Amino acid sequence: MAAYVDDAAILYRGKPRFHLSADSLEEMHAFASAIGVNQCWFHRGTRHPHYDVTAEQRDRAISAGAIPVDQRTLLRVAKGMARPTRGEASPQLSLTTGQSE
Repeated sequence: MAAYVDDAAILYRGKPRFHLSADSLEEMHAFASAIGVNQCWFHRGTRHPHYDVTAEQRDRAISAGAIPVDQRTLLRVAKGMARPTRGEASPQLSLTTGQSE
């Protein structure tokens, strides 16, 4: 399992914002909490589940082990995020192929 941050740098109120995602919702929420990202920045109803993070939070995420990726890669990872049913293991998504392993 892994967490990912992109290089989006989308301006919001004059400051750059980035996206944080992971291989599963559970891991994404745990990682966001561990680096101090408030749950109010979680976007559930978008094309892909993710958190918006500031530049400082992005740096903390990378220091904590998140993999820096481009926007396209993060989108592919987030869209393929494992959403297992009860008792089912989460498949891993390969960053190189975009396919489940």
